[in-house]
Amino acid sequence: MKLKTRVTELLGIEYPIIMGGMAWAGTPTLAAAVSEAGGLGIIGSGAMKPDDLRKAISDLRERTNKPFGVNVILVSPWADDLVRVCVEEKVPVITFGAGNPTKYIKELKENGIKVIPVVASDSLARMVERAGADAVIAEGMESGGHIGEVTTLVLVNKVSRSVNIPVIAAGGIADGRGMAAAFALGAEAVQMGTRFVASVESDVHPIYKEKIVKASIRDTVVTGAKLGHPARVLRTPFARKIQEMEFENPMQAEEMLVGSLRRAVVEGDLERGSFMMGQSAGLIDEIKPVKQIIEDIMNEFVETVKKLRRCIEE
Repeated sequence: MKLKTRVTELLGIEYPIIMGGMAWAGTPTLAAAVSEAGGLGIIGSGAMKPDDLRKAISDLRERTNKPFGVNVILVSPWADDLVRVCVEEKVPVITFGAGNPTKYIKELKENGIKVIPVVASDSLARMVERAGADAVIAEGMESGGHIGEVTTLVLVNKVSRSVNIPVIAAGGIADGRGMAAAFALGAEAVQMGTRFVASVESDVHPIYKEKIVKASIRDTVVTGAKLGHPARVLRTPFARKIQEMEFENPMQAEEMLVGSLRRAVVEGDLERGSFMMGQSAGLIDEIKPVKQIIEDIMNEFVETVKKLRRCIEE
């Protein structure tokens, strides 16, 4: 079974499912597994220097010849150099997060690279469309990691009415029902991060996966809001401490956050780690192979659409 949308045609993939660009967690191993399963795997370059990214791209290409992408976080001190590596390595797709990537779009398009920015507002979606973006990822505040202020339900609905390029929905999506809901709002693909972190092929620490599986829909909190970079993470004593320090001593809170994502992903450190995850963690109760995750989502998506169709017919 395949699902044809403008996104699958644009990216040359079988299923309209894209992996989120996750620093430390978006490894070549996981990205290759998603691409091999028919989606679009994404290398998360947020914690990488240029040479690290070049090696990651090489590692991924040894694992798959399917389409893939690289996520570049615009607040990275190496953003310009990371984009240059993507051009030199002829990466098929770049997704951008945490900012406005318009200054890069013309050059990337001239080099045959598909450009898909993450947006948290309809105004930014229109701006990147005018600059030549191929599609946008409308990411709601339910998502894990750095977030905006608008829910996926409202954001995808608004963005899909505001631009002519394809819209990819992200935030709170982990199954076929969520995918069907996103399509009803105008999306033509979905992006998922937390669901793929809780997979067999994910390289994150086992404690991280375990925490996702055990989490409820109320087990995440937002840290960094008072520091200007809000992020959704697992509710832990460390997360609560960060929230307190944002008011009492912002500088100390910033210092505590340095390296906290790596400590969570690589070390499974519950005392000093920031376990970024979306509210969709509450929908995930099993660690499965990536291929099975995608197949299950597609099957549930089809069944959900069939049920909706029967309601209309009746």
